Amino acid sequence: MFEARHTMDAPTTTSAGNDGAGSSWFTSPSKAAPVEPAAEHPVVGPGGRQEPPQGRPPAPEGTQARIRPTEEPTGLQGPAQGPSAGQHAPAAAQRIPPQRAAQPGSGASPDAARIQNTMAEVGPVADKVTSYFYALLFVRHPELRSLFPAAMDTQRDRLLKALLTAAEHIDNTPVLVEYLQNLGRGHRKYGTRPEHYPAVGECLIGALSKYAAAVWDPETEAAWVRAYTTMSQVMIDAASVDELRAPAWWHAQVVAHDLRTPDVAVLTVRPDQPYPFLAGQYTSVETPWWPRVWRHYSFASAPRSDGLLTFHVKAVPAGWVSNALVHRARPGDVIRLGPPVGSMTVDHTKDNGLLCLGGGTGIAPIKALVEDIAERGARRPVEVFYGARTDYDLYDIDPLLRLQQSHPWLSVRTIVDQQAHLQLPDAIRTYGSWSEYDAYLSGPPGMIRNGVHALRDVGIPAHRIRHDSVEELVVVGD
Repeated sequence: MFEARHTMDAPTTTSAGNDGAGSSWFTSPSKAAPVEPAAEHPVVGPGGRQEPPQGRPPAPEGTQARIRPTEEPTGLQGPAQGPSAGQHAPAAAQRIPPQRAAQPGSGASPDAARIQNTMAEVGPVADKVTSYFYALLFVRHPELRSLFPAAMDTQRDRLLKALLTAAEHIDNTPVLVEYLQNLGRGHRKYGTRPEHYPAVGECLIGALSKYAAAVWDPETEAAWVRAYTTMSQVMIDAASVDELRAPAWWHAQVVAHDLRTPDVAVLTVRPDQPYPFLAGQYTSVETPWWPRVWRHYSFASAPRSDGLLTFHVKAVPAGWVSNALVHRARPGDVIRLGPPVGSMTVDHTKDNGLLCLGGGTGIAPIKALVEDIAERGARRPVEVFYGARTDYDLYDIDPLLRLQQSHPWLSVRTIVDQQAHLQLPDAIRTYGSWSEYDAYLSGPPGMIRNGVHALRDVGIPAHRIRHDSVEELVVVGD
């Protein structure tokens, strides 16, 4: 289930009821763990399909999407921080990359081809599709409106982004299943239940059939029914399994609030129960001042024996959560945390070097990775490039320099744009050879994109580059 902005009056559609069918097409189990209504910071990687938990029925026979793995599965990577949708981000249709229609002979399965053709058709009118979808959902099922934040501006493109991700990987089972499982686990904190999925499917079909009329036919509708039924089943099953081992959210009390610059604060919080995570991961945060509005922040330290968690937060223009955490939060306040997610973690079975690029508050997960390696007593070389616009913006350089003094395998370099007139990604080309290193990037979207190109140019293969999911950075840190 996904979020977007509701900008239309009550629309109507008959597509979802063609041939006497309706929400009954989108059957889902009657009992399962709750799942959320927002597509969150996805992290996609290789993995296999999760079997339904014991005692839970699979999706109805005949409704399984035709999802087959490709020869070379690909993965989306992510965690960390960057500018948010509050920073005058462009509209959904501009932020979502255009989709190309499936071409004959492309190797796509029949269902995948129909789904990809649908997304290619609706791409130019993405805003209208999402608005119409949520108008349908809230008019037909007003009880679901309370699951969403009062203002939904920053969620406006999440539905289309999730659909595009699914369409891109519809024939790549490992990637798609991993993506959906992460959504299902993360969705629990919103309180959405399995019985909400039929409503979403009904309204999704209604919106797509209206705006993809040129390519819509009974076969296309049947393909979407099969795909949606299978995808929702994967999400429900993942949430059900996760319910057995973790809460939907954690309460965490602010124990320290350090304002490093006028717009950057370092917050330390104490969860109300153990919070397992890995260095390099991130979580979603909700404040008491903006209920049901969640934003992503990376952990700024490795797991600690005292159980405390640290975040770096930059207040951005019109950023509800970020401004509340930087300018309003004080020790004693209680926030909520979602589950930890993210694959920008270190493989400790290897001993090759790490090349880490952190820009702005993106230095937070980089610092956590360095601490993680130090605590394990490893002596693998670690090269950190800390980028900032001015010396003043190097707000967390002292802890990194102290780590460098204690560990000869660590090298920390600062790249200050106003001094050298050199962007962080370009700087790495002037230092050493990195072809044998694993690379980690965290920072604003532009830095990530340029950094990936620079790292490929110096010989680091794509599968050894881990970074924030660029598509998600538009809603991180708001």
